[in-house]
Amino acid sequence: MSDISLPPLGDVGKTASTYAKDLAERVVWTFLAAAAAVALAAGPASMFSASFWETVGAAGIAAVGSLLKGLFAKVVGDKNSASTAAGV
Repeated sequence: MSDISLPPLGDVGKTASTYAKDLAERVVWTFLAAAAAVALAAGPASMFSASFWETVGAAGIAAVGSLLKGLFAKVVGDKNSASTAAGV
């Protein structure tokens, strides 16, 4: 039991902060990509009555949006992270 080594509290706080930034960014970008995908696939007038294939298309468009955001993050953020937030 004496072999267990916990990280200093400062490191845990930094990790939690990094995680929170990354999670918040992912939630916001996923919302924006999904909303744009639905508007594009089903059209703004009929987005609440989309067909199965329009919904599948929207999911595909959102996935492509997520991929493009991750690639964009390589240009503006840390090269080893898919986040555009600094320090993540």
